Amino acid sequence: MEPPSDRIRLSQTAKEQLTKLKRQTKIDQWNILCRWAFCRSLAEPSIPSPVPIPADSNVEMSWRVFGGELSDILIVALKQRCQKDGLGTDKETLATQFRLHLHRGIGYLAGDLNLKRIEDLIEVAVTLP
Repeated sequence: MEPPSDRIRLSQTAKEQLTKLKRQTKIDQWNILCRWAFCRSLAEPSIPSPVPIPADSNVEMSWRVFGGELSDILIVALKQRCQKDGLGTDKETLATQFRLHLHRGIGYLAGDLNLKRIEDLIEVAVTLP
């Protein structure tokens, strides 16, 4: 399945937020935390604000690394969400929405004062509507 982006570069703010999350959860791979963040944003009913997000950090990964074994499932989830939100599913729209969801999700996780360890991350996942 065609990914929305071949390469993913995070903003400096997202890098700093992920660094904090790595320290708290002891999950040391960027891609795993990014998957959690992406899914956290998809679970939020509102559409992410269309704000410009700079790609100004040195954290970059391929879609293959980001998605891992869940790659196709994450693409389908993104397409489904775009359809639900009344957006297109062309490559540009998918890439934009992916970036917005990823960064919003990172912000949500980093801003959650109750998230202090991996068990708290799991708790967030099982309590979302």
